[in-house]
Amino acid sequence: MTASSPTGPRRVAIVTGAASGIGRAAVELFAERGHAVVAVDISPRGLAGLDESIVIVAGDVCEDAVNQAAVDAALSHFGRLDTIVLNAGTGGTPPLESADAVRAADRILEVNLLGAIRGLRAAIPALRRSGGSAVLTASVAGLRGDAGNWAYNASKGALINLVRAVAIDYAAQGIRINAIAPGLTRTAITAGVHQDPVLLAAIERRIPLGRFAEPREQAEAIWFLASPAAGYITGTTWWSTAGSMPTSAFCRCPGSRSEQGGHRIFAAGSVDCGQLDVFRRFRRGGTDVHPLRGYGGRRGRLLPRAPR
Repeated sequence: MTASSPTGPRRVAIVTGAASGIGRAAVELFAERGHAVVAVDISPRGLAGLDESIVIVAGDVCEDAVNQAAVDAALSHFGRLDTIVLNAGTGGTPPLESADAVRAADRILEVNLLGAIRGLRAAIPALRRSGGSAVLTASVAGLRGDAGNWAYNASKGALINLVRAVAIDYAAQGIRINAIAPGLTRTAITAGVHQDPVLLAAIERRIPLGRFAEPREQAEAIWFLASPAAGYITGTTWWSTAGSMPTSAFCRCPGSRSEQGGHRIFAAGSVDCGQLDVFRRFRRGGTDVHPLRGYGGRRGRLLPRAPR
């Protein structure tokens, strides 16, 4: 599949959260397939090394001026905008009663939800002219609740419903708006898990395909939703989770003690990137993780207590 026909205009994409992981993979994939690309990220250093043909906008997607600068860059350099990939996101949910809970939640919602709203708002006029599309990066966490992850779950759930609603608003104007909901993907966020072989093995046993996704695989899903091949798809969240159920979750059972005397975590179904930090924090504190295969399925083996 190519981005542009030999006689047609070159198609143009903006990608936010472009410095690493899924965002960087999307930048590289779109560029390889003929798109002109504007890459946006808060980290100028992370954007280093991209092909010199890619236009870089360094800044925080929480600022209207940064989102407008990205659209202006696409129009001034390439004359049009066909796709915006709103991928920038963050996590790190503290306990609800902690002193910094509201401040942390403000930042998570500001980046994950309002950053996407700002980016979409800036892009709509240009997308209207081109009959373009937007793809937002949500998460499997957006349709469930997970222990220790309330702000991230809330932000991604809101993002999924944002897509459903604005897709209706703009369908008659020829703009398609969709989302992907990635499962576990091999990125910097999940790097720590690969240093814990026991935890890694337990998590991979609960992924039907038995492995983490590569960023390129998630970028391929973004590419499809942005492409003319998905011309009849709008308001949809594409579950890119290797078959893991989006309604699965994990919970802490305070009254349940492990053989070693610590608490257990009972985990059902899949685990996503937003939960991995929670798992690691529980294990560092001596809490065992007890994976289950579905809510009524076969019980997995108990993970040993993390070494102290």
